[in-house]
Amino acid sequence: MSNAVLWAPLAFGLIGLFLPSRLSGWWAALGAAVTLALAAYLAIDLDTGAGLQHVTDITWISGLGVHYSIGVDGLNVFLVLLTAVVWLPATAFAAAREQDRGRLFFLMLLLGETATLGSFLAQDLLLFVLFFDLMLVPFYFLFGAWGEDRPGTTAVGATTKMIVFTLFGSLLMLVGAIATGILASDGDITFSIAELQQRTLGAGSQDWLFWFFAVAFLVKMPAFLLHGWFPDAYRVAPLAALAVFSAVLSKVGAYGFLRVVLPLFPDATVEFQEIVLVIALASILYGSVMAFTQTDLRLVAGYSSVAQLGFITAGVFALRPDGADGAILQMVNHGLVVAPLLLIIAILSERTGREDLRELGGYAVRAPVLASLFLIVALATLAMPGSANFIGEFYILTALFQAKIVYALVASAGVVLAAYYGLRLYQRTMHNRLPAGIEPRDVSVHDGLLVGGLVAVILALALYPNAVLSKTDDAARASVAGFAPEPGPTLSRAPE
Repeated sequence: MSNAVLWAPLAFGLIGLFLPSRLSGWWAALGAAVTLALAAYLAIDLDTGAGLQHVTDITWISGLGVHYSIGVDGLNVFLVLLTAVVWLPATAFAAAREQDRGRLFFLMLLLGETATLGSFLAQDLLLFVLFFDLMLVPFYFLFGAWGEDRPGTTAVGATTKMIVFTLFGSLLMLVGAIATGILASDGDITFSIAELQQRTLGAGSQDWLFWFFAVAFLVKMPAFLLHGWFPDAYRVAPLAALAVFSAVLSKVGAYGFLRVVLPLFPDATVEFQEIVLVIALASILYGSVMAFTQTDLRLVAGYSSVAQLGFITAGVFALRPDGADGAILQMVNHGLVVAPLLLIIAILSERTGREDLRELGGYAVRAPVLASLFLIVALATLAMPGSANFIGEFYILTALFQAKIVYALVASAGVVLAAYYGLRLYQRTMHNRLPAGIEPRDVSVHDGLLVGGLVAVILALALYPNAVLSKTDDAARASVAGFAPEPGPTLSRAPE
């Protein structure tokens, strides 16, 4: 079944090349819907505590010990489901708009889904690197060919900068993956993540291998000091493609820490824990401050994502079960929130031709459905108590307080800052005085159903976050088992 989930989007994209251009978008949306149904089956069928399931393991390059090995467990099953959930409305949103060279556009979009799913499903280190690098290809074309030039930057220039940053990290990771397999060899080379976990690398080797992988993941998120590519990329990208890019691709970096770095380089993880926590806290504070100083709607969403990925990184490097649980839940939460946020920005841009907070307003009275959907998304963004985002941040902060109390106090400031930029974003777009030249119209039925579907998932998860926590808890505990804290209170086991 994991094979079907992985390759269904690409199969639909390739078939769509031979369909009339006017049908290619809806065919792609059908492919995304089929993928969602398959991913939902994987999540429902997952046997908690049974380890890796729906496994396909085939020798791919026998001389190098490389396997085509994929499967699902508690670490990745909801990230696979998140990918499918956000890709469907983003694809359907783009399908309702005329796309230049539409068949190629939707092929790239669906190729991006397959590459992202492959990164989450891969259980072989070189296969993981392959899919990680493959994600660059479709978004290079989506941003470069279908992006829009902006004052001060061009689509090609912004995309080139993105590729330079991310390719640098990817090449480091490729070298690190090959070195890991060779240095851990005890007579036979393997790149199986599970087998490599059983082999011990020397502390010196772990140190530099840790950073080869960490740089690649921190660039992908992006984290503070390695985020230079993202402002221009966010400004030029087509918003439907940006919605999935921001919602899902950044999570591959955080997931890589849990799947690869912590189990393979435990000594280096402990040694460099505080350095990564400092980077995470810097991302929280920098992203939050920048989010409430920006007036470009895209950059508000982008910098808020930097802050949220900082929280997720802090949860991972608290090295406690609570933190890992919270990080996984928060990855899902952030993806579910930022995707509708960017689709709403796309709707506002279409309605007004503007994406600046200072030039918007008046929608709360004249577009009540859009304003209501936006309000729920905004409240989830600022982690309002009662939301699943609040639960995720609560888990992360609990783990930090138990592990590194000073870092927890600093991270708590990010919660306050998120409330400011979340409310500012909503109030200025919905409640500002109506600018001249704008005639607000409510969301169409089609777009309302797409955004409303994501909002419904946000509300459902707020009512029952244990739907995720109950199936991720065992895998989260296992991911940090080598860093066992002293016995004490824990929130990791969510009540049924």
